[in-house]
Amino acid sequence: MATGETSTENIQRGNTLPNGDIYVGNFAGLVPHGFGKYMWTDGTLYYGEWDTSKMTGRGVIQWPSGASYDGDVCGGFIDGTGTFKGVDGSLYKGSWMINKKHGMGTMVYANSDTYEGFWNEGLPEGFGKYTWANGNTYIGSWKSGKMNGRGAMKWTNGDTLDCNWLNGLAHGKGFCKYASGACYVGTWDRGLKDGHGMFYQPGSKMPCNLEVSECVTDHDVSSASSSGNENVNSGLLFLLQKLCNTWRIRSLFHRPRRISNGTAPVFDDNSGNHLSEDSSTEPLTTGECLQDSGVDKVLVYEREYVQGVLISEKPKGHDSGMPDSGKTQEHAWQKQAGGPMETIYKGHRSYYLMLNLQLGIRYTVGKITPVPLREVRSNDFGPRARIRMYFPCEGSQYTPPHCSVNFFWKDYCPMVFRNLREMFHIDAADYMMSICGDDSLKELSSPGKSGSIFYLSQDERFVIKTLRKTELKILLKMLPKYYNHVRAYDNTLITKFFGVHRITLKGGRKVRFVVMGNMFCTELRIHRKYDLKGSTQGRSTKKQNINENTTLKDLDLSYVFHVDKPWRDALFRQISLDCMFLESQSIIDYSMLLGIHFRAPYHLKTSSSHQNSLETGISDTDVLHYGEKSSWKGFLLVAHEPGTTVGGSHIRGSMVRASEAGYEEVDLVLPGTGRFRVQLGVNMPARALKVREDMNTELENPDNIEEYDVVLYLGIIDILQEYNVSKRVEHAVKSLKFDPLSISAVDPSSYSKRFVNFLESVFPEQD
Repeated sequence: MATGETSTENIQRGNTLPNGDIYVGNFAGLVPHGFGKYMWTDGTLYYGEWDTSKMTGRGVIQWPSGASYDGDVCGGFIDGTGTFKGVDGSLYKGSWMINKKHGMGTMVYANSDTYEGFWNEGLPEGFGKYTWANGNTYIGSWKSGKMNGRGAMKWTNGDTLDCNWLNGLAHGKGFCKYASGACYVGTWDRGLKDGHGMFYQPGSKMPCNLEVSECVTDHDVSSASSSGNENVNSGLLFLLQKLCNTWRIRSLFHRPRRISNGTAPVFDDNSGNHLSEDSSTEPLTTGECLQDSGVDKVLVYEREYVQGVLISEKPKGHDSGMPDSGKTQEHAWQKQAGGPMETIYKGHRSYYLMLNLQLGIRYTVGKITPVPLREVRSNDFGPRARIRMYFPCEGSQYTPPHCSVNFFWKDYCPMVFRNLREMFHIDAADYMMSICGDDSLKELSSPGKSGSIFYLSQDERFVIKTLRKTELKILLKMLPKYYNHVRAYDNTLITKFFGVHRITLKGGRKVRFVVMGNMFCTELRIHRKYDLKGSTQGRSTKKQNINENTTLKDLDLSYVFHVDKPWRDALFRQISLDCMFLESQSIIDYSMLLGIHFRAPYHLKTSSSHQNSLETGISDTDVLHYGEKSSWKGFLLVAHEPGTTVGGSHIRGSMVRASEAGYEEVDLVLPGTGRFRVQLGVNMPARALKVREDMNTELENPDNIEEYDVVLYLGIIDILQEYNVSKRVEHAVKSLKFDPLSISAVDPSSYSKRFVNFLESVFPEQD
């Protein structure tokens, strides 16, 4: 035991503590202070600086396992900057906070993978670069140790995928540039190409702003392998420069969009697992692409994928497919990247209207929620059952100050809609956060046929639609019967209403809103949407107007759907009940909104697939080969377990028994996606059969695909049109030119019968 020079304030000596630990070093009074060594009974050793009995300053920790740390400590914790060597040979150099990697740092894993970037609570989070031992790199956003957000992946073969990511998988809009010079611009869903996209052959002109991010080109993030704070800080500055110069500029071209909760991660911080390279990112070699010498002969292809399977490809001519103007190309790419919706930003035409709506809903829900829940009364209905309030910018005794414009707020039948929200299990706090939280609403880029404007909450649980005055009157008139109907039938397919409001702006302009449930709020991608009325006159979509986001019509539908018999019986029992209610209210022009999620097809003829791949540049791994058809019961149904299913919005009611299982409720299990509760109109598995060729909405080559496994979402919408005098006149005028039974405007009884008959043909009984 070493003995140092004595001092009244600082004495260097060694002690064996009562618990068996040993300390050798300086003391201040009776506690360690200054420099010293401390050895625990388990063999752990610390030597470094102390501050009144706490390890604080610079020091070294050595564990019996062989791991070690050299760097800053504070209050007994690893905190500051330092280097950690793991027992498996891994090495981390960077910032720490309370024993966890936090801030800027570089990690070299035992398998030689490296990560340089930001950390949070011990996991990569923020902006960073991951380099696999085989040379593949990813630079972009991370969350909880997984690639999450915007980022770019570059493979050693030269392929690059610049995309949105979710839990380590490509998920959202993006583009893949192949080493051959080809490029695919489209959408990915959990690592698979899914939906519409454009494939550009090598040599063809591409949108001018499809340059891959700087962070995956020759400007690699500098290594922070040398020790000390200086290199860590320089790496931090480099990443910040990349973040500012690259991602802020890129955000102008990539508007925010919904990212759903995903599946298990591919990247794991501790295991060092590699990102799986799916077929969509394999290289297109020179031999696989057209090699026309003239640029004008190089074709651009419109492609459509379902779950990674290429189901449709159409050549697009140079003139029609690729505008010559760089500005036009850039606009086309921005439009495609942004999708059918745009987030409302400051300066947007709807910005102040959105602020007013959020303020009003927050006020109303906050006012009505503390009132004890009770049964609604007759005086809770009608235009006189309302809350009115004035919202001046400077605030008042009852309202907070705000940065919008002065407005008057009116909330109709607040107690009724409060009970409806309770009925559909919508928590008041969740409702306000969804619509009135920090995130902006999203506006659909094209208004409805009636001129209504649609807004969507950021989590996409709720749709907000502007109403005409006549529609508001109809809704308030039918509200008592509507309330009784949805209370009596848990599985009603009719639109779910959650609030009706009016904003009056300066000058007397009135804007009316209704808040509804979004029936397409689902983890699954909706590949096709149909608005079905059962009429034929004008019920088709022009081919040139069809894109990925088009809602198609009756004559565009070329499939019938087979569902299990008990489900079909329950479905049409509910449709009949809903139509009887609408008929009793003299409502027409309603429609069945049908959303279809296609699973990978089970029947593909592949006799010419290899030849087609050579002609069109499709890799054999891009086209999946299937054998014999499986029955539609190929879906896996299991007993429902509360709390295990993927969350849906405002789901209420129970499903009928499955024919092959004695379950009151069943869950649909989709491998690689999740577990979904099956209900009438929600997550319903079915088999789609092609019954006729459809020139407008060709989903696939009819020689290749005959059937699909599908998941269906359906509900009855647009229920605010009465059969009034104007509709009677419309029926009389159109009957002079067209078959009276083919037009939409018919009396409620005829409309209801025709509607049900048409849906019965769409969902035929199986032999």
